[in-house]
Amino acid sequence: MKWTDEHESIRETAAKFVDNEINPYVDQWEDDGIFPAHELFKKLGDLGMLGINKPEKYGGLGLDYSYSIVFAEEMGRVKAAGVSTGIGVQTDMATPALAKFGSEELCQQYLVPAISGDAVFSIAVSEPSAGSDVASIKTIAKKNGDDYVINGSKMWITNSIQADYFCVLANTSDDPQHKNKSLIIVPSDTKGVSVSEPLKKLGLHSSDTAQIFFDNVKVPQKNRIGDEGKGFIYQMIQFQEERLFAAAAALKGYESIIQETIAYTKQRETFGKPILDNQVVHYRLAELQTEVELLRALTYSAVEEYIEGKDVLTKASMVKLKSGRLGRELTDACLQFWGGMGFMWESSVARSYRDTRLGSIGGGSDEVMLGIISKQMGMLDKD
Repeated sequence: MKWTDEHESIRETAAKFVDNEINPYVDQWEDDGIFPAHELFKKLGDLGMLGINKPEKYGGLGLDYSYSIVFAEEMGRVKAAGVSTGIGVQTDMATPALAKFGSEELCQQYLVPAISGDAVFSIAVSEPSAGSDVASIKTIAKKNGDDYVINGSKMWITNSIQADYFCVLANTSDDPQHKNKSLIIVPSDTKGVSVSEPLKKLGLHSSDTAQIFFDNVKVPQKNRIGDEGKGFIYQMIQFQEERLFAAAAALKGYESIIQETIAYTKQRETFGKPILDNQVVHYRLAELQTEVELLRALTYSAVEEYIEGKDVLTKASMVKLKSGRLGRELTDACLQFWGGMGFMWESSVARSYRDTRLGSIGGGSDEVMLGIISKQMGMLDKD
């Protein structure tokens, strides 16, 4: 990747925002189980950070996706992944399909406030019985005059408690699984929409996550994004940006834990010498840093191809797989070197250990990524 002055300007703006507006407050937000999304998103929107690669006519910067990746990397500086995940949902998970396939009216009504930070968005795809198996969702949207009537529920939905709008994937016909789905924008204050109490999670405590229920929820058919029946395809495209964002956002977080582990083991002595002086420790940390650089190279390669309009299904899946597995490997190794201090709830390495575990589950599990890669390699039949 070649970085321009404009890339560096976005990097500097994002880094300064994290240092001044996020990290001083993350411990409190973790304790609260929620961060102030409306307040934070408005500040990001005022800086132009919520629509970096979105069209200028809707308030975006109109830049290519490499600029969004620079922003994502700096979100890796956030000391609680729940916050950066919530931001990523707004920029790279709930709004890409709207920006690419939404009607002019839909974009003016919903994309504009998403980019300006005046509205909080959430992506509502996963269900209690259909997480990574997106094709098996049960939520239905039946036509009733000019409206859809939606019934069903969604599970593990990020930003759900504070969301103004949900981007909902629902079955809109009886056609085959991959051709019967549509993405529909549903305002959270619509009659029949209800949200559960916050879900208690292993990690990402600062992220508000809940189950959503749709009970005869009526929304205009014009709230559908793009063509009816193409929702599965649109969602797969959204997943590409989600997976690239997640991998890029992990990079500096992983590096930070390595550096903190170096600092701790340098001053912590056992058996008369610093823990870091043990060859097994400094070799392992060097190895982990090498793995981070390999992940960065693969991520950049996928982004370059994505910008060129190439099919990045395979590489994005590889990036997602590698990022999740490296997060588990890296935080486990570093926590071990911290010993008893690493096992303390308030330690940074313990928080990372909890937060990074989602990387192999959310946005498509490791097993789903391996299935995609296997199909792309011709080892399995494609659906």
